[in-house]
Formats: sequence, C-alpha cells, structure tokens
Amino acid sequence: MIVEQKIPSYGPAREKLRQKGQFWTPDWVAEAMVGYITAGGAKSIFDPAVGAGAFFKAAKTIGYRENRHIELLGTELDPLALEQAYVNNLDENDLRRVEITNFVLHPPARTFEAIAANPPYIRHHRLLLEDKIQLKQFAKDLTGLNIDGRAGLHVYFLLRALQLLRSEGRLAFILPADICEGVFANTLWKWITAHYKLDAVITFDPKATPFPGIDTNPLIFLILNCKPTSQFCWVKCKAEQTSSLAGWMSKSCNLEFATGLNIQPRNLEEGLITGFSRQPGTIEEAGPTLADFARVMRGIATGANEFFFLTQEQAANLAIPSEFLLTAIGRTRDVTREEITEATLAQLEAKGRPTRLLALDGRQLESFPEAVQSYLKVGQENGINQRELIKQRRPWYKMEVRKPPPILFAYLGRRNIRFIHNKARVLPLTGFLCLYPYDNSAEHIHKLMRVLQHPQTLENLALVGKSYGDGAIKVEPRALERLLLPQEALLEAGLQLPKLGKGLSQPLDQYFQQSFLLPDNGVLTNSA
Repeated sequence: MIVEQKIPSYGPAREKLRQKGQFWTPDWVAEAMVGYITAGGAKSIFDPAVGAGAFFKAAKTIGYRENRHIELLGTELDPLALEQAYVNNLDENDLRRVEITNFVLHPPARTFEAIAANPPYIRHHRLLLEDKIQLKQFAKDLTGLNIDGRAGLHVYFLLRALQLLRSEGRLAFILPADICEGVFANTLWKWITAHYKLDAVITFDPKATPFPGIDTNPLIFLILNCKPTSQFCWVKCKAEQTSSLAGWMSKSCNLEFATGLNIQPRNLEEGLITGFSRQPGTIEEAGPTLADFARVMRGIATGANEFFFLTQEQAANLAIPSEFLLTAIGRTRDVTREEITEATLAQLEAKGRPTRLLALDGRQLESFPEAVQSYLKVGQENGINQRELIKQRRPWYKMEVRKPPPILFAYLGRRNIRFIHNKARVLPLTGFLCLYPYDNSAEHIHKLMRVLQHPQTLENLALVGKSYGDGAIKVEPRALERLLLPQEALLEAGLQLPKLGKGLSQPLDQYFQQSFLLPDNGVLTNSA
C-alpha cells in the first residue's frame, strides 16, 4: 500500500490509516503483476502484505480465465486488514493460507515460485527503534552490506522477498521511486542486480499513475532469481487503466510494441548511474555542477513555525523588540515570481502572512527583555520546549543561524520557479535551500541566475531529485550540488568558473576546450 504511514510503528493502527486515505493496488495493475509472475506456469503465488487481497483477486481472475487453479499464499501483520479482502469478493477459503506474522522479522520457513507485493511504505523515522535495529541487522546478514539507515520498511520487504524467491522464480513489486533515488539506492541495487536478473522496470506518466492524488511516484520492478544480465526493459506506461500493461507483462516482457506503453531496452550500468525511475541515457559525468559555483545548505528549521515565525501584527502585539526579529520567508507558495523583493514582503504582510522570525541567541532566559521572557514562558507552558527537534537545543529557544543567501531554491515543488533571486535578503525556512555562490558580486549572481533558470537546467533537476506524485521533485542539499549545469546555458550567460584547479579562474569556453571532448555522438564526456 503505497502511502506513508504517520505513526511510529507499523502494526495496530494501520486500519485507522486506511480511513485517512490509504490506497490499495488497483485491479489493472494487480492483474498485470500477477500475470507476469504466473507467466512461467507458476501453480501458486505469495503476497507478503495481503491487505485487501488485490493480488489474490487478480490470481483468481487469471486462473478462471486460463482454466487453472493458482494456490494463494501470504502473510499479513494486521488481522483487521483482511476484512478489506472480503469486500474484494475473497472468502475464507481464499485466505486460509494467510499467516498473521511480521513478514520481514518473522518470515515463512519456505521459498516461493512467484511473489507479488505492494508493501507498506513506512519511512525510516516512523519505525520503532528496536525494529529498525533488527531490520538493519537482517539486511547486513543477507547482503554483507550496511544499508543506509534512511531506508524505509519497503526496502526490507523487497530484500526478504528476494531471499525467499525460489530458483527461477519470479517477483513483481510495486514500490515508491525513493527505492532507486535515496542515498541507499546505489548500494542496494548493485547488490540486487549482482545476484538476480532485473527483468523490467515499469514507470508511469503522471496522467497514468495507479494512485492519483497521492504524492508518490510508483514503479513496478520485475525480477527473476536467475543469472543476472547486462540489460533490462524500461517501460513508461502512458495510459491509465490500460489492458496493454497486463498483456505485455504476461508475455514475459518482450520488446514488441504495445499500445500506451513506451518500451525500450536499457543498459544496466547506465540505469544504476542514472536511476531506474529516470529517463535512460540522460545523465552524463560531464561539465561543471552547481557545486563548482555555490555551496548549498538547508533553510532554518525552527521546530515550531507557529511559535517562532510571526506576522508583523503578532510581533507588535507581543511587544518583542525588533533586535530579536529577522525577516524570513516560510512557504514556497508565498513566492510567485523568480525574485523576492521588498514589494514581495509588503504584499505578504498585507495578507497577514508571517515574515518575522524570532531569532534568539543562547543567553539565559532572564537576560531577555520582559516581553520576550513572557513569550518564552508561554511556549514552555504549551510544551514547545519538549518538541523533538527543539529539545535538542541548548537552550531550547536558541535559533539556528544563517546568513541571508543570494539565491533560494524551492526544496519540493512541481512548478518551474525553483531558483529565486533573494534581492530582499530574507532568511528562508526549511521550505527552501540556501545557495551561497563563491563569487558574491552582483554580476556573477545575475549570470548564475540565468543559468539556473535555463530550461535544460530545470530538466536536469529530475536527475538529482527524488520524484513524487504529479511531477513533484524534492532535491536535498548535497544532491542539488550535483546538478549538472548545461554547457549551452553557461556559455550563453558568459559565466566563468569561480574556482578551478588551484583556485584559478578562466573563461568557460577555455575550460570546456581544455577539459572536455565532444565526440561524434554529441554527448559531452570527461576527456580524463
């Protein structure tokens, strides 16, 4: 079930979460996935997270259509989840071989010939600490590697399922794109593709997503427990509810044309570098990146915006002296243009939007003016000082420090206005990233902004960001520093590298001429 759980465990409260919008696998996707894993003549299927029974229902449909019996096997952590299966026209006989257990930590003592799943999408910080320790140890025992602690529960579901996949068996998992875009992705997939054959990866156009209205970018991974190969099929599903997907997958993913599907062979090495969720052949280890021109940091994390981030009216009513207030911007939707000016701030203040950050230093509470002391005591009475992030500060009200960055970047969004010229020199909260160019001259910043707003630069964001639903992309600070800046954009702006080699600078065209070659195929590569 691809939707993030908002609780610290993944057990008893799952049913409540479904009522808040948890979405099960739609029939047209479930039938395609089961069609693939049973195409080799499998007599049974196994689902490690049965839930509403979408894959069981698909197996019954396929079995009836092909006049054959497919045994239904599975596990489920929450018995209440199986009540949804009865709504899907499954009965007690269909569910009698479903074991109530924690699939990852207490797996079945057997292997399976065909496995299909839509595992729970629970991010790492929502897992109980004791569970997280056991999950990491399981991954280490299986792979010999330390999987990064930011891997979500769905990653461990996949690893356990692969461990239980019989020789020559087939697996189909639908997973969020972060499984091949997160910091753990390269290590994870290098191990998987060294031990199993990645048969195909199916991506979805935003208009064809199986989970409309949900902020996730789902992918289907088709894997065989056989000798790995150097190529796999990469598919873009362009039509919702298409029967072509099931027809194509049931034919073992050949390269024949299928209506509504863009199918192409892809080199595994390239896919590992680019990322399976991204268009093939678009990333190159070439040319300058943003890190050559600027340092990137996240915006200020207050831990409680409603307390520390005030409107002008609130600050006045509280009588907080101006020396403790800094001008700041909090939400990306408060910035509708490619620059922030004094006029922008005036408009926000007229709308009653917060623009005043309570920026206190580490002095003792009694050393502040009485108005500030009173406000901090109210915060303590309301438990602000006990919030997870805030209680780690010493003292709790001491605010993070940033210099106003010349350029802001909208951390998560769908629109093209991502890089913003911070002419008003405001401080950004965590909805933004801070860009600090090495050269702070007005001319250099103007040229850098031209490059950052270039259409090809914006397209390159998809190569370093994490993709979510409806085309949304989230880019972390270190990932943004890896953003490739197109040669065309740099030359058009007349931008020079501020640092090169031993702190030297030279015209950009000389840099390209000396450091790179442009081969016959027109793809820029490092000549070294």
